[in-house]
Amino acid sequence: MKIIRSFLVTVLILSLIMSINSLAAGKTTDIVMLHSGPITGIEADGVKEYLGIPFAAPPVGKLRWAPPREAESWKETRRCVKFGPACPQPLEKKEGVYNEDCLYLNVWTPAKNASGKLPVMLWIHGGGFNFGSASQPEYYGKNLAEKGVVVVTINYRLGPLGFLVHPLLSKESPNGVSGNYALLDQIAALKWVNKNIAAFGGNPDCVTIFGQSAGSRSVSLLLISPLASGLFHRAITQSGGPIIGSEYLTPAFNGDMANVSKMGRELAAKLGCDKKKDVLGAMRAIPAEEIIKAADCKTGIFDEGLFFAPVFDGWVLPGNCQAAFNEGRQNKVPLIVGSVLNEGNNYILNEKNFTLKKYIGFLKSRFGDKYASAFQMFPADNIKDAAIVLDKIITVAVVAEPARFVAGSMAKAGLNSYLYQFRRVPGTQMASKAGAFHGVDLAYVFGNMSVRDGYNKTDFELSNKMMDYWVNFAKTGNPNGLGLPEWPVYNADSDINMEFSDGIRVNKNLFKNECDFITEMNQIKDKKKAVKN
Repeated sequence: MKIIRSFLVTVLILSLIMSINSLAAGKTTDIVMLHSGPITGIEADGVKEYLGIPFAAPPVGKLRWAPPREAESWKETRRCVKFGPACPQPLEKKEGVYNEDCLYLNVWTPAKNASGKLPVMLWIHGGGFNFGSASQPEYYGKNLAEKGVVVVTINYRLGPLGFLVHPLLSKESPNGVSGNYALLDQIAALKWVNKNIAAFGGNPDCVTIFGQSAGSRSVSLLLISPLASGLFHRAITQSGGPIIGSEYLTPAFNGDMANVSKMGRELAAKLGCDKKKDVLGAMRAIPAEEIIKAADCKTGIFDEGLFFAPVFDGWVLPGNCQAAFNEGRQNKVPLIVGSVLNEGNNYILNEKNFTLKKYIGFLKSRFGDKYASAFQMFPADNIKDAAIVLDKIITVAVVAEPARFVAGSMAKAGLNSYLYQFRRVPGTQMASKAGAFHGVDLAYVFGNMSVRDGYNKTDFELSNKMMDYWVNFAKTGNPNGLGLPEWPVYNADSDINMEFSDGIRVNKNLFKNECDFITEMNQIKDKKKAVKN
């Protein structure tokens, strides 16, 4: 996780530079009138850019750990020419800009005027629900917007500020639940788009949500959230399913209400607020940075401790995620869903004391009395083998199998879904260490790459085609188009996926044996949970 954290710090700094460069290069746009007030942005090379637009009120004071409210209106024209602050998160650096007042979004549009009716693509960033920001330079939306879509990137609350579950918070809620504030932020952003995106030349009736890692998990969860119904019309999930399989990565990452509520009470105690007369008042009076520090969230594969993430509360999310998909209760939209080849290597590289014994311990903690069967499916004779196989387990159990499950569920519901795996290893420094690592596909989807960073002609060509697939899908619900290899619709019988590598080709039965094994393990876990409840 140290690689991921240092990478996020670096990209936050770069985002400031990118914002400054954009400001210097462009001209001021005409005024755009939003529901909340007038704004201007910057226009360069035919794309208009509006940065740091508030889509909700600052979630501070009494609004900390509360559903987001609409942003207050303004009368004077607001210049939206720089990114809003990132939400508070672990390992903040003085070079970055962080603030609890962080519910801002960004818009890039090639539309000449408000009559454009262009498809909209709303991006939800990743970062393990604890890190990240919409302003990271790999999410810069100009290149994608040039393909004929309006691109929106959003912030949402992170870690304990975005997911705290506590009995007293549930008691004060009219819905009797707590947590999932980050998902409510995402839903609020979608509602903002519904109200305002036409002013940017976007079509509120043609909205695609897409994301990677925790952003992808968010998209998968919005697929089954009744509160998000009707707010989007297509979905793309890159390296992240609907929590299913996530506990193979981090045991606490399972969406269980009782488990997360226990963590909330533990955090209150660590903050010294559990014995106060007004527990919530005391917790809301503590600076956000101190809450983040006290939470000390653990996100590594061998970490134990607090981990704040989405919870199946029965309001924002159904009580049983797997059942919601199996029973066809998901929002009825077409889907692109996929993974990369080496999803686990990011997490393994920094493990200094990794041993074969530690690998066996991992299997026992994740598979319980089935660990011997797991070892037979994922065998290792030495440390080197164990690292390779552990990468494969994470790839399959945490991402590829959930992707296949969701694709199959959508097909069973009569919806078109398109399954893929990204295997291209570019000549970048990170790829030289980690292969086709978790997040390697971001540069290709947004087209933000340069020769200086290690990309070559093959990478640029692949990026251009992937962007075309993604934009075609946003326009029509079908990724296929002129000049692109045909991408077949997924169904469980054919089990077809599209491979993005040095070239683009159709494959079958992605990790079939391993995926079938993980599916069986998940079914056993689900039955045990049902008996327990």
